Amino acid sequence: MRKRRWVFAVLAASFWSHSALSSDLEVVGTGDGLELLQSIAAAYSTDRPGNKVIIPPSIGSGGAVTAVGAERNILGRVARPLSEQERAQGLIEAPIMRIPSAIYVHRSAGVTGLTAEQLTGIYSGGIQNWKEVGGNDLRIKVVRREEADSTLSVLRSSMPGWKHLKVTPRSKLAMTTQEAFETVKEVEGAIGYGPYSRTLEASFSVLTIDGKHPLDDGYPSAVTLALLYKQGGLTPEAEAFLKFVRSPTAHGLITNWGGVPVR
Repeated sequence: MRKRRWVFAVLAASFWSHSALSSDLEVVGTGDGLELLQSIAAAYSTDRPGNKVIIPPSIGSGGAVTAVGAERNILGRVARPLSEQERAQGLIEAPIMRIPSAIYVHRSAGVTGLTAEQLTGIYSGGIQNWKEVGGNDLRIKVVRREEADSTLSVLRSSMPGWKHLKVTPRSKLAMTTQEAFETVKEVEGAIGYGPYSRTLEASFSVLTIDGKHPLDDGYPSAVTLALLYKQGGLTPEAEAFLKFVRSPTAHGLITNWGGVPVR
């Protein structure tokens, strides 16, 4: 009899544990603005015990489109516009913030700024040592992203010299924003690009381009981060979180992290 009660208790605990986990709202997708969205999710959940929002590591904007389109997730996060084909599936994007695109380097490089022409020279392979642009005598290690990356798309459309830039084959391909950050952080002489946040300044030298910092007026490159959902598929919890990310509280967090709220 005691054994039966013990088995029942274990099964009941397992059931309730699974139920609690399944009630979490998981928002999957791009790595752009990951830490910022995690802070917004934490602020949202603080006042709503039992309503936990999870912002997991990046699976890319395309991963969000696939997951929400297949109804595996209610909400996704994307850093690129939807295609007409994706919109035809009933997918809707709700822009929430603009995030500047940052060029950042390992501090061993010894530089704090580049011209747009120098940046193009580095990524094309024409400039291979930091001393050529006023830095230390150290070989440049270029970190690139896949062609579909949202930050690269913005750089191609806005950064002088990047529209038809062929990135040097002597470069490291990072498949996620987090992988690019970690590679540049660990490799002396490395340079990468990705979404700006104030936390970048703690680990890297975030470069000015033609004298403009990512937070300065006139800095050309930024991505728009949006939440993605399927028409008619929002749950009350997803609607509440979508409303929260447009609230003054969330806008304050976005601004503090270095983003620009979309109002």
